[in-house]
Amino acid sequence: MAASRTPDPGRAGAGADADLVAAATLTVAAVVASLVPFLAETPLRAVVGFGFVLFVPGYALVAALFPGSAAAGREDDSASTGREADSEVGGRDVPGGATRAALGVLSSVVLAAFVGGALALTVGLSPASAVVTLAAVSLAGVGVAFRRRRELPAEERFAVPFRSWRVAGRAALTDPETRGDAAMNVLLAVVVVVALGGVTYATAVPGSGEQFTEFYLLTEEADGDLVATNYPTTFTAGEPRSQYVGLTNREGETVPYTVLVQLQRVRVTNDSVRVREREALRRFTPEVADGESWRRNHTVAPTMTGERLRLTYLLYRGAPPAEPTVENAYQHTYTWVNVSAANGSTANGSTANASVASGRVPATGGHVAR
Repeated sequence: MAASRTPDPGRAGAGADADLVAAATLTVAAVVASLVPFLAETPLRAVVGFGFVLFVPGYALVAALFPGSAAAGREDDSASTGREADSEVGGRDVPGGATRAALGVLSSVVLAAFVGGALALTVGLSPASAVVTLAAVSLAGVGVAFRRRRELPAEERFAVPFRSWRVAGRAALTDPETRGDAAMNVLLAVVVVVALGGVTYATAVPGSGEQFTEFYLLTEEADGDLVATNYPTTFTAGEPRSQYVGLTNREGETVPYTVLVQLQRVRVTNDSVRVREREALRRFTPEVADGESWRRNHTVAPTMTGERLRLTYLLYRGAPPAEPTVENAYQHTYTWVNVSAANGSTANGSTANASVASGRVPATGGHVAR
């Protein structure tokens, strides 16, 4: 006759499937915090997302693989009858609560790396695609775990032993066996509080990383690719030529920009540049969210003629001043061009530089000042 089995009170009541409910709830919360616009810009996204990615996918996998309780397996092993231990339920190899938590963290790290690599090689890796994919894996694991637990007798299912943990925790805090245990309990509480405070501060306070805007010129090749080279250098007065201007906002906030395009006749003396004449060509006023890019294909049709003229792009945050110049621009970039009249004549015979440059003196490199 099989030995009678008394259900563990720590696995009854509120502990039944509470871990699966919590995992599913955190999964849904992570998806909402990542995809809903007004939540995705708050610290809630980092806090919820960190907890989800670090623990939930792996724990759901472990719960699906091990639906039974380790205590049930031990009772089977200790029974004095001839009943076989249910290897599908438990036994010595079934992890307990603490082991499940550790395996959950380890498995989550492995799953996150695997999912990230798979997305990078297929549809592309982004925070949204990673969270959605891991959420699908987590909910699938929770579903399988729930079904497999339902196939077991109630006393053999794994359940979070809330009562046992509460009793043990209360005894450790209120009735430690030695003064050393009491001191360790206090130290542990302080470490937990400090750690939680550090995580909260790190996610709630903006980082001190550099904030800037990438500002650039591009041209289109015959195959349709956009490249930062082969800029047009010869123009005929009144005849338009096409190129791209673009920027990427890394300022940490949405920014209204103004982009001004000027053709400038300049005089270079030693290390100084003086603008003798300027012609306003184009004006753009994009508003760009943090992390987003703006790009515009436009035409330039100058009427000022001459050689070694400076085709200048001025970038401002917000509205520009009444007299926009390279000196008062937030950023600027330019190319050297020749503009001939309709009959092909120009003011002088120098050769235009074919590269983009920035700064206050002519340059042959293609860098953009910040």
